[in-house]
Amino acid sequence: MTSLSLKTRISLHLNNSTLHFLPQNKLQSIEFSKKVKVKTKITCSATDQPQKKYSKKRRSASEEDKGIDPVGFLMKLGISHKVFAQFLRERYEIVGVHRNPEHRMDFMDWAPGARYCALVGDFNGWSPTENCAREGHFGHDDYGYWFISLEDKLREGEKPDELYFQQYNCVDDYDKGDSGVTIEEIFKKANDEYWEPEENEMVKNRFELPAKLYEELFGPNGPQTIEELGEIPDAETRYKAWKEQHKDDPPSSLPPLDIIDNGKVYDIFNIPSDPAWREKFRSKEAPIAYWLETRKGRKAWLKKYTPAIPHGSKYRVYFNTPDGPLERVPAWATYVQPDEDGQQGFAIHWDPPPEYAYKWRNTSPKVPKSLRIYECHVGISGKEPKISSFNDFTEMVLPHVKEAGYNAIQFFGVAEHKDYFTVGYRVTNLYAVSSRYGTPDDFKHLVDEAHGLGLLVFLDIVHSYSAADQMVGLSLFDGSNDCYFHTGKRGNHKYWGTRMFKYGDIDVLHFLLSNLNWWITEYQVDGFQFHSLSSMIYTHNGFASFTGDLEEYCNQYVDKDALLYLILANEILHYFHPNVITIAEDASYYPGLCDSTSQGGLGFDYFVNLSASEMWLSLLESTPDHEWSMSKIVSTLKGSGQYSDKMLMYAENHNQSISGGKSFAEILFSEVTEHSPGSNDSLLRGCSLHKMIRLITFTIGGHAYLNFMGNEFGHPKRVEFPMPSNEFSFSLANRRWDLLENGGVYSNLFNFDKELMKLDENERVLSRRSPNIHHVNDTEMVISYIRGPLLFVFNFHPTDSYEKYNVGVEEAGEYRIILNTDETKYGGQGLIKEQQYLQRTISKRVDGLRSCLEVPLPSRTAQVYKLSRILRL
Repeated sequence: MTSLSLKTRISLHLNNSTLHFLPQNKLQSIEFSKKVKVKTKITCSATDQPQKKYSKKRRSASEEDKGIDPVGFLMKLGISHKVFAQFLRERYEIVGVHRNPEHRMDFMDWAPGARYCALVGDFNGWSPTENCAREGHFGHDDYGYWFISLEDKLREGEKPDELYFQQYNCVDDYDKGDSGVTIEEIFKKANDEYWEPEENEMVKNRFELPAKLYEELFGPNGPQTIEELGEIPDAETRYKAWKEQHKDDPPSSLPPLDIIDNGKVYDIFNIPSDPAWREKFRSKEAPIAYWLETRKGRKAWLKKYTPAIPHGSKYRVYFNTPDGPLERVPAWATYVQPDEDGQQGFAIHWDPPPEYAYKWRNTSPKVPKSLRIYECHVGISGKEPKISSFNDFTEMVLPHVKEAGYNAIQFFGVAEHKDYFTVGYRVTNLYAVSSRYGTPDDFKHLVDEAHGLGLLVFLDIVHSYSAADQMVGLSLFDGSNDCYFHTGKRGNHKYWGTRMFKYGDIDVLHFLLSNLNWWITEYQVDGFQFHSLSSMIYTHNGFASFTGDLEEYCNQYVDKDALLYLILANEILHYFHPNVITIAEDASYYPGLCDSTSQGGLGFDYFVNLSASEMWLSLLESTPDHEWSMSKIVSTLKGSGQYSDKMLMYAENHNQSISGGKSFAEILFSEVTEHSPGSNDSLLRGCSLHKMIRLITFTIGGHAYLNFMGNEFGHPKRVEFPMPSNEFSFSLANRRWDLLENGGVYSNLFNFDKELMKLDENERVLSRRSPNIHHVNDTEMVISYIRGPLLFVFNFHPTDSYEKYNVGVEEAGEYRIILNTDETKYGGQGLIKEQQYLQRTISKRVDGLRSCLEVPLPSRTAQVYKLSRILRL
């Protein structure tokens, strides 16, 4: 018996493919097979949904021998698709504020530490008593969930509905149901069309039989005493008397049920039915269509009611706790206005009329084999010193991204956050897009337009910690310190002042997993980069030295609950959204980040090579050019080599520009300003290294590459968000797109970056297998490698050029330069002439390869050769 013991409060029962809520303190177990048992506690209820039945397929002998690792426990075991769909769906479709077809609004939130719950807002004058949870289980369950129902308000002169459960098509099929057919007509139609003749008689006279029985027993002619009642015959005697009484009855279409008596004790219960009638009964659908026909349309609803919570209403949730009353922004709020100017924040009910709600026009593009990701922040995307909006980004930046040749964009700072200067990483409301950029429909429009341009859309998701803010965030949400987060030191980040999620709590798991599904289903995003995994995986938040010893990844500082959450997140996301992309940002490079969960991994599609950008920054700031180590550059960019195809590379992302540092361009072009172009040597050096760093980082790594907005053209300034230290200035919180209009070095760098993207588009560089790095010379500072039919040659030497530098190749033939960093259109000197672009191999063994190219190699340049013709020796 293989087992994995965890403290998470989750229990999956795999024999019947259902999930159940369980006592919070009882450790349960999951039976996977006769060989596998996982002790854990996952809970969920989805038994009210129709379940797709899966036949249990017998595993082959080879599968039995191979077995299954206990952490890959969702997709390999035949768990019902419907069950897990409901597991995700029920949270964000029930929790929060939602429209109910029965002319009301339903609100649910989780606050186990509260004693009283009410919804307050401008729709009820902020009254804490008008819309409150009912007493008992109708308003509060044993797991801390509060339920409030807010009835729509009858308009003046209107009467209540005849049916208590009258439904309206307020959202779905809102244009249907206003046919004018009355309920009586629909019921008559059902009685006439649906029921069999005898069944119809029973429907029409449904009280006839109970009335006769009542009269027989309790009427004036019935028995008056127990003695007069006499002894009631047993069921068998009554049945035989009934058969004798009805033996001459004409044939009937009612169920022909009878008892077969074979003389056994329990034959009284042996009631077979006519097979023909049984098949007829099973094929008959329930009369749901008639019930749905009773639904009225949106016009009828608007005529009779006004919404309990109008679109655009401000609201908060009110709790009474052991420490007194408090108001909070609901945890599941989808549109939030954080507190400003000392005013308390509030949620905004976003429920536009369906005829005005955003309608999607485009579908997500097909996932490419290689990812060229453009990293963006909406607020700083404009050239004006102000906060830009979703609409500004859609209009100004999306066309630039498409022109630049990228096939995906990745946003950070989209989820609502109170403080702008935190760059969006101290998230306060995980389900809400930031209101400072626009409305939810504005963000949908942005995503839709990106898809129309063929761009995938990723989010930098922050589930590793949360803002410590109480008024609009989750900290002390219900007055207790352990609602969503750990208590004590464990619940606070060591250095960042943020709160740490309690991943072992089932309701926290529901909250986070549903949040991932919310962004995909509501906003149609195509993937996530999971931010700062080391903060959540380790109780020391990743602030420790890692030597590579495996003991560091399984000691007492590892949060197993966090690992289980990541496994769940990847399994569930990939099961229900097969095309979703998940990227891990982990400074500790936890073993198995991109391995299958069924084989012990965490299940990510890519992991970020964080070492590359740190190496480049160190070389540019601290190391003289002639002391750069080619071996170190290659080893850092290649990583361990084991998962190189899963590696996402970047020369610099927003961290270098935002986290108190400088962009590479700011370092390289420190002498260049708008009014002073700087010396020719410094400009040439900066331009050359900027291109070479990007070229080698782009082509030597895995199947994904990322660039931060503006760095593709060498944005001259870092990013600095408005904060007290800079007197809340926006002067550095923007992007200088105007620099591309004036030509010069910025246009040259942008042209080169576009050629890089075209190189992958045309030659499929990133999607090819890892390169063969056959030449690394630290003395001459030359690196060369082969990837597919392409040969890459780099000369990082600051002064030495080589007229005929010997580089080994696998295939003998003619090689032509298809990309040269020294071309004048890219800001180079053009030292390699047109007649030198075509080179033919010579028969000479170099670098362990049988053929050799003698290539011109000016200093601080790089060339990409393509085999154009093979020579047969």
